[in-house]
Amino acid sequence: MASANSAEAPGATADLPAEPRYLPSSVQGAVKILVTGPFGVGKTTLVGSLSEITPLRTEETMTAASSGIDDLTGRGDKTTTTVALDFGRITLNPRLALYLFGTPGQQRFWPLWDDLSRGALGAIAMVDLRRPDESFDVLGRLEEQRIPFAVAVNTFPDTPSYPEEELRSALDLLPEVPILHCDARDRRQSYDLLIDFVDHLHRSSLLELQR
Repeated sequence: MASANSAEAPGATADLPAEPRYLPSSVQGAVKILVTGPFGVGKTTLVGSLSEITPLRTEETMTAASSGIDDLTGRGDKTTTTVALDFGRITLNPRLALYLFGTPGQQRFWPLWDDLSRGALGAIAMVDLRRPDESFDVLGRLEEQRIPFAVAVNTFPDTPSYPEEELRSALDLLPEVPILHCDARDRRQSYDLLIDFVDHLHRSSLLELQR
């Protein structure tokens, strides 16, 4: 999914978009996708891997005030947290742009969630299989708001492997919800994930890819 106005830059991965300066004047429409999930699952990383522009981030350094509130088990190197949103952009084709909105993971920031989700065509719900129970609240909110979503398993080095049927049952997913996998740090894998999700929306008649 190379962007319509990208050019190769030093250090950019082959056939992946480098950062464009402006949105093409030919763009006539935009779609909004949420990137959501629990605290520390990799939402900021995924938006950064996907965005063709330098993403907007609202990360703040975690302080002692979060002690006993934010569970850092298995996240010993995490020192910041998103407090409002992450924002990125991809030009799907000369007429259509896609905006990525990453949501905060902790429930105390959820008053922002409703505003961020308004108008979203769909959501990528990230899951850490080392802590799958942390995803239930987010998945429940997506179902309550009737936002089409795909589950994106972020594959950490020690992520356990489960058959899809077992994973679907454990997360109580409907048959039509795709289960996708990627390492959010890997730009190519992140793009493949997004391509699969956009294709799912297109096949579900939720997204008309203008040409």
